Amino acid sequence: MRRRWSAAAAALAGVVLIGTAGCGAGATAPAPAPERPSPTPSATPVTGPYVALGDSYTSGLRIPPQSGSPQGCGRSGANYPSLVAQRLDLGDFTDVSCSGARTGDLTASQRTDDGTNPPQLDALGAATRLVTLGIGGNDAGFLDVLGRCAIENLRHGLTGEGDDAPCRAYYTTGAGRGEVQQKLAATGERLGTALDEIKRRAPQAEVLLVGYPALLPEDPGRCAGTLGGGIAGADVGFVSQQEQRLNEMLRQRAEAAGVAFVDTYSSSAGHDMCEDAATRWIEPLAAGQGLAPVHPNAQGQQGMAAAVLAALRQRH
Repeated sequence: MRRRWSAAAAALAGVVLIGTAGCGAGATAPAPAPERPSPTPSATPVTGPYVALGDSYTSGLRIPPQSGSPQGCGRSGANYPSLVAQRLDLGDFTDVSCSGARTGDLTASQRTDDGTNPPQLDALGAATRLVTLGIGGNDAGFLDVLGRCAIENLRHGLTGEGDDAPCRAYYTTGAGRGEVQQKLAATGERLGTALDEIKRRAPQAEVLLVGYPALLPEDPGRCAGTLGGGIAGADVGFVSQQEQRLNEMLRQRAEAAGVAFVDTYSSSAGHDMCEDAATRWIEPLAAGQGLAPVHPNAQGQQGMAAAVLAALRQRH
């Protein structure tokens, strides 16, 4: 069974936190939620039916209230699709997003730890008028890069050998040379095919491809404690660059397919996992009680909803 983002994050936490202490440790509850976004009335109202597709960043993994079937998808009633549907008063709303989803799960059933999610695109039809899609991180193996960085930095710390940015060295001159580029390119091809299929199945729908929020700060030095004391600042910066490359690929694929791209990265700057509990939209490895590491919390979902609503306002 395909590894979910949550499982990858848990494994990464196990590697990084050996002998280190994340600055998010000790958090016992999610931060108070800010006011939820409210749309500005538009000249042309957005109408449903609305179908939400995507992975755990869409489903709202572990954010209460968890609802929907199968339970293994980790859908939250407070995820950004639900908030968008509420703000636009779209009563005809279907959320089929699922933790761990890859582009292949859009057209094939996805097994989870608790039930099987039908092919996500089966929720689309000729009547569909709005579609949001948030996917690609699992295909590109983004958390695998984070995990590799933890391993390479741990090895460097134990032996003292190699580059001072061992993860960057691994992916640029070492055994992983070209791996990130190859995965991004392959993900882009699959995503382009998926977008074409969405347009074929829902020809009247407005389609928005939603990017990923900022996980790490622009200043990598601020994040060493959150990712574990052994992660080199240059490697934190390297991981941040890979996320930006992922988002840029998503943007390019959206433009090529003639659909809208929703930038959640810019608005989430300053709300990354290295901020304190009152400010962050992304949980650190030592996540707040019950929340998913390296995933959006309730504030993050609200921020993503605001970005989607802003994109819709610009188009209407």
